[in-house]
Amino acid sequence: MEESESSELVPDLLDAVEQQLGSKQTAYVNQALKRLIKAGLEEDEAKHQIAFCLGKTMDRMVKSGRGFDERHYQERLGELPLKTEE
Repeated sequence: MEESESSELVPDLLDAVEQQLGSKQTAYVNQALKRLIKAGLEEDEAKHQIAFCLGKTMDRMVKSGRGFDERHYQERLGELPLKTEE
């Protein structure tokens, strides 16, 4: 996924994250959000990082021609927070 394409998808990815936060089926997303906030991230930044993981997982899904890999998504969430360049 090109950077310009991914930035265009951010609002949609953030909408998907909001839906996941409200779903019992994806309680692990809410746990990741709480963990990131506890680690010192602002809620908005934490949601953006979750959306980044979702986008990367979806990109992998499209490239592989397979279905959504929920385990991969959970693993990516476990790797958060992303390191920021200073």
